[in-house]
Amino acid sequence: MEAPATATLLSPPSPSVFLRPPAALAFRSNLRFPSKLSTSVSIYRQGHARLLIGSRRGFVVRAALSSPESSEPSSKIAPLKMESPIGQFLSQILISHPHLVPAAVEQQLDQLQTDRDGDKQKKEPSASGTDIVLYRRIAEVKAKERRTALEEILYALVVQKFMDANISLIPSLTPNPSGQVDSWPIEDGKLEGLHSPEAYEMIQNHLALILGNRLGDSTSVAQISKIRVGQVYAASVMYGYFLKRVVQRFQLEKTIKILPNATEENSIQQTVVDDSRISGGQRPSEVMSHPEVSTLPGGISSGGFGYGSKVSRLRTYVMSFDSETLQRYATLRSKESLSIIEKHTEALFGRPEIVVTREGTIDSSKDESIKISFGGLKRLVLEAVTFGSFLWDVESYVDSRYHFVLN
Repeated sequence: MEAPATATLLSPPSPSVFLRPPAALAFRSNLRFPSKLSTSVSIYRQGHARLLIGSRRGFVVRAALSSPESSEPSSKIAPLKMESPIGQFLSQILISHPHLVPAAVEQQLDQLQTDRDGDKQKKEPSASGTDIVLYRRIAEVKAKERRTALEEILYALVVQKFMDANISLIPSLTPNPSGQVDSWPIEDGKLEGLHSPEAYEMIQNHLALILGNRLGDSTSVAQISKIRVGQVYAASVMYGYFLKRVVQRFQLEKTIKILPNATEENSIQQTVVDDSRISGGQRPSEVMSHPEVSTLPGGISSGGFGYGSKVSRLRTYVMSFDSETLQRYATLRSKESLSIIEKHTEALFGRPEIVVTREGTIDSSKDESIKISFGGLKRLVLEAVTFGSFLWDVESYVDSRYHFVLN
């Protein structure tokens, strides 16, 4: 099993600038704001694949896919173009036969497991020198190929969940004739409807933290640093991942009736209302902030989710977490998920031309500004939070069939 690793936005192992903590969004207006089927899938050459799916009675559906150039590009449904043979195969299935994606994924996971088990059973050659070096290098290459395939399986499943909800992922940002980048359809209602009422209250607070008093302004346009918007998008993906993880625990504890009682909840709520340190913009040093939003204006901590935010039962529940629990729930469980966030964000916003100085700061002299409406910015954040929520779901699903995350 490839060694999984945790990663948070506090100290990302990835060099991507988008996974660095986002600063406040600065605008030119000087505003700052906060049925079960038997399956057979074969990948037999780069860019070519064949899928056979049928029941035990012999019903068969064939989907023969040729090279990527012969059909609609995957960029039509998602900004990230998948590169591995399995990824390209799945991207074509997403376009032509999206309902077959789960069966194709299940077969590919079985194959990955067989390959991994086979590599474990192999013994290193007894000879020394070149033979061992070559053996280990081949093993490294095969492990990397499996990881890339696994990442793209996860990504394809996330994209499919958006397609099932009849929501188009935002394409790579390109200015329209007026110079604005947000020419995509506004699908806020669909995105909001994918979350539970408790989760949506938290999302509303997240939006308010980012947009401030512009939350209800959907038409005004501002010029914003592209890097900053990309960082907020990546951070919002992390928030969606964290939120879905917390909601699952919340629902479980509510079902088995071990949630805090009313007296404890009222005590926590009163602490939030009366905590002058939070309202004054100060954050107690002994309380660890959630890594995703602690660097946004009016950031949150385990003692409060932003000044002036509405206190809900789910938020009260999260506030009851100790620092260790909050850190654990705010941590990505796999390198693959981290890589997906990085690659998807860079495909959406482009790879920025920046330099990180020796002091760890960003030289953003080549950073460009983009024109985007506040309604477009809200759409970006809602999509990002939903992407993170879906990523948690598919990561858990895939791990149940091909173990790769930490316990």
